[in-house]
Parts: sequence; structure tokens; C-alpha cells
Amino acid sequence: MKTKPDIFVLHSLNSIRCLYQSAGLTGPPSCDCLRFISSLYKASFAIKFSSMDSQGRKIIVCDNGTGFVKCGFAGSNFPAHIFPSLVGRPIIRSTAKVGNIEIKDLMIGEEASELRSMLEVNYPMENGIVRNWEDMTHLYDYTFGPAKMNLDTQNTRVLLTEPPMNPMKNREKMIELMFEKYQFHSCHIAIQAVLTLYAQGLVTGVVVDSGDGVTHFCPVYDGFSLPHLTRRLDIAGRDITRYLIKLLLLRGYAFNHSADFETVRMLKEKLAYVAYDIELEQKLALDTTVLVEPYTLPDGRVIKVGGERFGAPEALFQPHLINVDSVGVAELLFNTIQAADMDLRSDFYKHIVLSGGSTMYPGLPSRLEREIKQLYLERVLKGDTAALSKFKIRIEDPPRRKHMVFMGGSVLADIMKDKDEFWLLREDYQEQGLRCLDKLLRPAKA
Repeated sequence: MKTKPDIFVLHSLNSIRCLYQSAGLTGPPSCDCLRFISSLYKASFAIKFSSMDSQGRKIIVCDNGTGFVKCGFAGSNFPAHIFPSLVGRPIIRSTAKVGNIEIKDLMIGEEASELRSMLEVNYPMENGIVRNWEDMTHLYDYTFGPAKMNLDTQNTRVLLTEPPMNPMKNREKMIELMFEKYQFHSCHIAIQAVLTLYAQGLVTGVVVDSGDGVTHFCPVYDGFSLPHLTRRLDIAGRDITRYLIKLLLLRGYAFNHSADFETVRMLKEKLAYVAYDIELEQKLALDTTVLVEPYTLPDGRVIKVGGERFGAPEALFQPHLINVDSVGVAELLFNTIQAADMDLRSDFYKHIVLSGGSTMYPGLPSRLEREIKQLYLERVLKGDTAALSKFKIRIEDPPRRKHMVFMGGSVLADIMKDKDEFWLLREDYQEQGLRCLDKLLRPAKA
């Protein structure tokens, strides 16, 4: 559902302030406000053309996540390409073709996913951090080359995303590749959680970003992330899929962890949900068949899935189920907010924003709200139920939250496309080397 124009304009005023502060600017003059609101408005309503700056350079956004790469042009509200962050190599070359897909020495993205049973597969990123730069480079080649974006990189600006607490060495390697290998005109790196708030039209809040490899809890105040309060949980979509494979095995359905991974992931996305009351759901699963749903596998077999539907996502709330020594998402979120200054907590509780594919489970927002209220009652109010009525909490779960990071990056890159002080320029890199990264940490001049 599209945002009403009047609501969008109100959000845009906040977004403009937030975006300019993130670049270290004081903000546009009042006479320019309508022009910038118009830019945000157009970007939000699915403009179909490629965004260019005043010199005719294309502006692209590349959100490379642990599980999927989302890339497209600034000014659009949906990625032009979404494909798995997957690189595969044939185990045994027994045939030249499978269906319409040619077997190559290097398989990337959708092709690697479809033929993963025949490949040695590798995800270059683990838990949000690049672990294999050789394969990450293959992913970038695939993204920027003829297979997807087909860019003239020397005449293109690129906005890249990174997780909170990304190691500096990773950031340096990204910049090195963008300028030395791909020769981009300019580059900017933005924190994923902050981009999520931009897309939601907020300047202050807490982002719960759960994708395929990691879950982050990132407080943002006035457009700036607060690293000292940021928390992470190394449980996300991939872990839940693996746990679902294990639960289905206990039911008697044998799935291969590699070959059938994509099949089980699709099953998870269609049938899994978060239990509001876990004890009640477990009782229903044991005593009745009300939760059982049939699912047709690609080979035509039909399996029945019951308690596994809520059992797998429960690992987010009870990490010990998959042998992770941590408190669950609700308690981590509560601890993150309570660690903030007293004056900020109220705003943080009222602006909790969900982002990423692993927040798409039905029931997740209501379960989070229920558990946080219970924790607040026990640990802050010391059991005073009368005072709980004054506690305000709001969890925002935008329907397109799988792509919130890209959407925020699209708006940010489009508005800043002609602001050289916002971008790291190739000529700066050639003169200063990696010292040019300091530009991301200091205010730019208006």
C-alpha cells in the first residue's frame, strides 16, 4: 500500500534533516525544501528511469547481504536485481548442461542455487562479514557486469551498504576493489540499519535487522548510529532453515543440508510463523492436527508440516535450541534500549523498526511486544502492573521490510548524487589511498 502524499511529506521533512546530518551538512536552504521533498516523493513512488547526476553519471545502490544481493538504480523503490550471494563450482563435471543451464567452472547467483546439489557451494559472507574476498569479487563481477547491471563503472557512482560494527579491514577492502578493480567514479558506504530508518522516514529509533546471516539491534539517534549500544545475534535465516531441516528429519523426512537447502528455505518462507504463546502452540501441536499443513515438494511429493512451523523460528527467541549461548531477540532488544541514556529510551521504545527477510514471520511483532512488556514489567516496574499502562511501545513492521535497506539507500543516493562532499572520489583515493576513508567519519562542508 502506497504512503499517502501528505504523510509522505511529513516523513520527508524528517528524512531530509536526517540525510543531511549523515553527510555532515547543515541542510538545504528553506527555499530548496520543496525541491528535496519532491525528490524523495518521486523516489518513493517507483520511478522507472535510471538516476543520474548533473554530469550524466549513473547512480547505483548495491546492498550485498549474507544471503542475497540487491542492486539497482538510485531513485527507484525496488531493486532491479535480487539474487543469492552464492558461488558454486562443479564437484564432478559429468554433463555440459542441466535443463537450460550450462554447467560452467564458476556458477553464481540463481544458477548456482538451482544446481547446488551438483556444486561445491560457498557463501562469501558469514554473519554479515565478508570471509572470502575471492568469491566476493566474483559476486561483484556478476553484479556490475553484463549478467546484471552492465555498467560503465568509470562513469558511475556506487552506494554500498555494510552491517553495523563492520571491521575496518572489510571497509578498506571494499573501497580498494571499487576504485582499483572496478574504477568507479565515486563511492559511499552506509550502515544498513540507518538506511532502514531513512526508508521509514524516521531519524530516531531502534532497527532490528535480521537477514540471512546475522541479526543486529542498532539504535539510531538523529540520523547517527550509536555503535556503543549496537548488539548482534549470530542467528538469522540460514540458521533457522538448518534447524527446520533437523526438525523435519525428526518427523521422518530426510533432507540433504546442501542439496535440499533451497527447498526447505522456500517451505519455511511459506509456512513458518512465530508463536505468540509457545506453550499453547506446543500443546496444540501435540494434541491436535489443527496446525498441520501440506506442502508439495519440487519432485511432487507431499509432506505434512505441523509443530515445525513455529518450532524453527523459535530459535530466535530461544537460541539454546541451536546451541547458541545468548539471550533471545526480545531480551537483546530490551537490553539494548535499557543501556541507552534515560532520555532516549522512550523514543527508542516507540520507534522499533523491523527490517530484513527473517523479520517477515507472521506473529513476530506481537511476540516481541509481548515479551518486551513482560521484561519491562519485571525488571523496570518491579511487578507494578498499574504502571504498565503508561508504558508506550510501538513496533513498526513495514510490509516491504525485506528491501528496506535498498529503499533507504536509493533515496539517500538520489538526494546526494551531486554532492561531491558526500562521496569518496576515485581521484581522492589515488592521491590519499585508504586515508580517504576518513571523509566518511568527518563532517562534509556545505
